[in-house]
Amino acid sequence: MSTREKLLVLLREHTGDFVSGASLTETLGVSRAAVSKHVAALKQQGYAIAASSGKGYMFRDTPDRLLPDEIRHGLATRVFGQGIIDYHETIGSTNDRAKELAAQGSAEGSLVVSEDQNRGRGRKGRTWFSTPGHGICLSMILRPSMNPSEASRITLMTAVALAETFRDITGLDVTIKWPNDILIRGRKLSGILTEMSMEMDRVDYVVVGVGVNVNSPADHFPAEVRDIATSLAVETGHAVSRVDLLRQFLDRFESCYALVEGQGFSQIMKRWKALSDIIGRTVAVDLIGSRIQGRVEDVDETGVLVLRDDDGQVHRVISGDVLLQDL
Repeated sequence: MSTREKLLVLLREHTGDFVSGASLTETLGVSRAAVSKHVAALKQQGYAIAASSGKGYMFRDTPDRLLPDEIRHGLATRVFGQGIIDYHETIGSTNDRAKELAAQGSAEGSLVVSEDQNRGRGRKGRTWFSTPGHGICLSMILRPSMNPSEASRITLMTAVALAETFRDITGLDVTIKWPNDILIRGRKLSGILTEMSMEMDRVDYVVVGVGVNVNSPADHFPAEVRDIATSLAVETGHAVSRVDLLRQFLDRFESCYALVEGQGFSQIMKRWKALSDIIGRTVAVDLIGSRIQGRVEDVDETGVLVLRDDDGQVHRVISGDVLLQDL
């Protein structure tokens, strides 16, 4: 833990009370000038810290920013978020940055977070919309012990962790839309982009990107997505702490990941199917240059949609855009 991190812990422990400069210098083993410098840096990050020449420093409030120290404070995970948290005010793509770190050897559980991203991607190269300071732009590095053919399960697992986190926080009926969207009242709240690097018959690393519309006002969405996108604030009627949400998601994700690695995928798949409510539904699936329609018979453990069309032919769909036909 750095000197600045230790200082933040000390000040936070005495929230609302002054802590003398003398006690801080003695505890931290640094000069008063160094304490003053670190306090100034914390204030620049958005922390509300009062200073008095006769009393010392008082911690008042934390900023609504996805700062590493805020994410770690109260985080109950063992791995995710406990190591590298690569923070950015803005970035092109958190997934691209996470792939760079993974290729350099960053450990499993390392995170890339940003207040905004201007080249965020969704599935099929689509743009992910985000508004600065209102959402979560997150990528996580995984190094799973699984074959490349099994890596698609991670997207399904992430969807379960997200949906259950949102349900816990809001109490709303959050659902999963195959293959990787999280919906409330049929509107998109969150998306997932999973990318993998492999060597021969093993996975080197997987990067899981998550975008969440947390506090975006309805009128901040571009006109082309306003009818199909939403945010937690829009749905609940109040702002949601992004840091609290992120911590809860990381805890849930780690639990799901441990379950998959320890006991297999069956329990997560069962929960995914319950949250998706797609088995037995009549759907149309838009593919590249074509559309198929039929009844969903299953989603297998690799995430493939099993669809029987009106002529009785069975299709195994790896990727496509689903439209429910039996609403």
